[in-house]
Amino acid sequence: MSSLKKEDIRIVFMGTPEFAVTILDTLIQNDFNIVGVLTAPDKLAGRGRKIQQSAVKIYAVDKGLKVLQPTNLKDPLFIEQLKALNANLQVVVAFRMLPKVVWDMPNYGTFNLHASLLPNYRGAAPINWAIINGEDETGVTTFFIDDKIDTGEIILQNKVPITVNDNAGTLHDKLMHLGAQVVLQTILMIEKGTVTRTPQTFSQQLKQAPKIHKETCRIDWGSPLKQIYDFIRGMSPYPGAWTILQNNGAEIFLKTYKASMELEDHKLENGQVLCTKKEMKVAVKGGYIRLEEIQLPGKRRMETGDVLNGLKLMETAIML
Repeated sequence: MSSLKKEDIRIVFMGTPEFAVTILDTLIQNDFNIVGVLTAPDKLAGRGRKIQQSAVKIYAVDKGLKVLQPTNLKDPLFIEQLKALNANLQVVVAFRMLPKVVWDMPNYGTFNLHASLLPNYRGAAPINWAIINGEDETGVTTFFIDDKIDTGEIILQNKVPITVNDNAGTLHDKLMHLGAQVVLQTILMIEKGTVTRTPQTFSQQLKQAPKIHKETCRIDWGSPLKQIYDFIRGMSPYPGAWTILQNNGAEIFLKTYKASMELEDHKLENGQVLCTKKEMKVAVKGGYIRLEEIQLPGKRRMETGDVLNGLKLMETAIML
């Protein structure tokens, strides 16, 4: 492919959440020609059923960009609208699976930014699962989209360490900023005609990142200390790891967002709760999980010490 000028590249950007906004903003700041933006349709949300727009739409409208919000990506009317933008490159960040009629449209292809080091952690929740599984590094990957999920030929990858204090929120932000630079590099490679394509490997041993459901978020107090700690931070700040606190005959739904580990040999039952006026810790294999930020039903997320001011725990309290 011969070298292009920046003004020759006409980009349609596809994305929905805040993660995607940072990448779109980087392209705008670097003077790329964004001829259109695809994002999720508006929806009714909250108790007041108010119309909620995606983070990408709010940003795009503010920048005066043309916005399309198709409900059906195969709708002939939408396909004509997309063709009319005359894009020759499509960039996808946290959007949804595209039909071939869409991803195969531009001359220079459609590439996606994925928040993992593919081929590991294909799927909807790669940031959460990398932490849950105790990884010490992850990264971002750009790849050309094909007809399956996260399986296309890799263009670029870049790594970032996962520290023991990272949670899904802090890692999200690291990957968001790293991803913006990798997307920028990818487009510059396309501009210069220096893109390489590396096929992904396929193996039963690859780690997956499936969508997280409520049942997925329950803490298993029979797991080892480090595994529970990684699970809690991998679910924080969203969607939040939860458990059932059995106290004085009542069962209380409890979410935990921040915890720490205390290595210590003991002979207590897994899940047994030890409390002082300011501290709550749970006995597990190899030590204790100290709960530092928790949330009770109908309440906001609070430091555990503040919650204990209004919650009297019995000596028989246990996490189920």
